[in-house]
Amino acid sequence: MNMAIGSLPHGAGNRITDVPGIRVGHCTVDGGNCHTGVTVVMPPCRNPYTEKLTAASCVFNGYGKTLGLVQVDELGTLETPIALTNTLNVGRVHDAMVSWMVKICEEDGIHLTSVNPVVCECNDSRMSEIVRRPVGEREVFAAIASASETFEQGAVGAGRGTTCYGMKGGIGSSSRLMEIDGRTYTMGVLVQSNYGASADFRKACLPENLAESDQGSIILIVATDLPLSARQLRRVLRRTSVGMARLGSYIGHGSGEIAVGFTTAPRENRGSFQVQTMLKEEQMNLPFRAVGECAEEAILQSMWNAEADAALDGSPIPSLRQFLKEPRL
Repeated sequence: MNMAIGSLPHGAGNRITDVPGIRVGHCTVDGGNCHTGVTVVMPPCRNPYTEKLTAASCVFNGYGKTLGLVQVDELGTLETPIALTNTLNVGRVHDAMVSWMVKICEEDGIHLTSVNPVVCECNDSRMSEIVRRPVGEREVFAAIASASETFEQGAVGAGRGTTCYGMKGGIGSSSRLMEIDGRTYTMGVLVQSNYGASADFRKACLPENLAESDQGSIILIVATDLPLSARQLRRVLRRTSVGMARLGSYIGHGSGEIAVGFTTAPRENRGSFQVQTMLKEEQMNLPFRAVGECAEEAILQSMWNAEADAALDGSPIPSLRQFLKEPRL
């Protein structure tokens, strides 16, 4: 479903996977009081360790437990898939990602001595018994195996137990097309939404105070095939805050707002040097607009595609669909 947000055209699937080669997979855990999971964003190459992508991150508010961002920002590269899960499962998912990378590298005859998995999180303890930490190697490998261009959105994978503006949140995605010098490039965003005070939500009049404060977290994953440097990517990532602000967020004290992004544009090795094409700075307004539109719509998609549910204490968690009957938001 495409929403009428912004002025740029959507990609064919209106997902982050409109960026060629990108795939997304989920593994959802629903058992007992555990309603959680893991979501993976897969780079286009089979072995991301040997074909590193230009990458960056942006921390708006650091109330989070993300792993891997220090090296991403130091070296400007991504060398693993990006995994999303819940707060207390970060360590187990990181370990599982190391195991997966060791396996892939062994198949390629590479003795791996260091690797930098990127794992991000949201706290889903309102809906899931988070201390049980049910996401491990089996679930991570299953998510990777399921990765495809057409993936489910809403209360799945890492978004199974999240809430957004007091309503059901989850995984959402959107894309925009950008035409530059006669060539079309794609910007895609995937979110794990778990933040926002209901009184601040600007898309619907809510009948009650569903969430009193802006806390929880949102993770925004940005992918593009537009040639950008790591520094330019960080500039693009900052503009995901435009999408959050348009929906009402003021990026509260208790919420971890973190964006991670990469470009699939190739780099050329020439001996001891690496040559990379990058967009002129005066042309950056177009990707800025594209990522803001994508972020806003991806958040709404995460809510629109999630059904009403209940918290562990039995309190109802409504769906956005109960307050907005028309998808053209």
